Amino acid sequence: MTGTIRRWLAAIAGGVALAVTAGVTTPVVAAAQDDHPATRAVLDRYRSQAGPGAAVHAGNATGSWTLTSGTAKINQNRPLTATDHFRIGSQTKPFTAAVVLQLVDEGLVTLDAPIERYLPGVVTGNYDGNVITVRRLLQMTSGLVRDVRDAVPNPDGTYSLAELVRSAMDEPPQFPPGTDWKYTNVGYLVLGMLIERITGRTVGDVITERLIVPLGLTRTSFPAPRVRALADPYLPGYLGGRAGPFFFWVEATTATELSFWSTAGAMASTLDDLAKFYRALLDGRVVSAAALAEMRTLTPGGFYGLSLARVPLSCGGEAWGHDGSLPTGHYSMTLVTDDGRFASVVTNSNNANTTPSIGAVADSALCEGEA
Repeated sequence: MTGTIRRWLAAIAGGVALAVTAGVTTPVVAAAQDDHPATRAVLDRYRSQAGPGAAVHAGNATGSWTLTSGTAKINQNRPLTATDHFRIGSQTKPFTAAVVLQLVDEGLVTLDAPIERYLPGVVTGNYDGNVITVRRLLQMTSGLVRDVRDAVPNPDGTYSLAELVRSAMDEPPQFPPGTDWKYTNVGYLVLGMLIERITGRTVGDVITERLIVPLGLTRTSFPAPRVRALADPYLPGYLGGRAGPFFFWVEATTATELSFWSTAGAMASTLDDLAKFYRALLDGRVVSAAALAEMRTLTPGGFYGLSLARVPLSCGGEAWGHDGSLPTGHYSMTLVTDDGRFASVVTNSNNANTTPSIGAVADSALCEGEA
């Protein structure tokens, strides 16, 4: 695994409006046991350290294949599939960013404007909304604290974006705005508030109407408050650990109130739909060419743009994408190359500290796809 992937995984434990169009569906082929042997070997080793099961869905513009290891549900022999629903965690962030960039394309938001212009009095306390710009929120150079710690839930146990952000404003900054890069979920909650303020609609409705429906992502959803269940078929998620040769698992699929994660990590999808989304985004079918170039512009000396990470591949070249985990017991990653290769990987635990890593599985699948 490259040092860049290691750093990434360690970090995360006025244009013309552009219409979003659905892409051509790639034929799905179930890989035989002896297909893609290099990737199968990496996937099996990864699964032995990760969760009860793992799968990779990969391919290119002409076809796709899926490899599975272990089981989707403990005490059963149930292979994972490319259409199993799971919580995508921080893979929600590129969806959030894509909507913000569409608003930039439409002249409703300016990347380098201070967030105070759009959300007066919201980014305050230990932070200065006149210094933190929309761009800095997207590229995680705002200095905002990583996570919400003490938000007060509503009487029904749900959380509002406003309360999540308010509760973080008395936390110490990670660094002065624009001087460094560090992962922050809070920044993407602020961006959720921005989307709602500009559009006058709930962010879940906006993501659905602007991205999910036009791209034909029929197995992708942004959950309403209090909705924790995944649609069928779904991948159960597990928390647990290792004791010698044994794993101990506790199912956590519905244990988390997803409004707490909102635009930073609440969405559900499938391996197949995630590959479709990133391919559409990188193909220029979601935001304008100028906006996509901004998304791919990295912080100086870094690997992260505006919600997209650049990952060098072991076979040469690079891929773009994101990973995501949640306490629901799901961990996933999707990477796409400019020549149309893609790899989406999931395990039904949220253990990111494995050797080989989830990134190594995606790298192998992309490199086998090159041959």
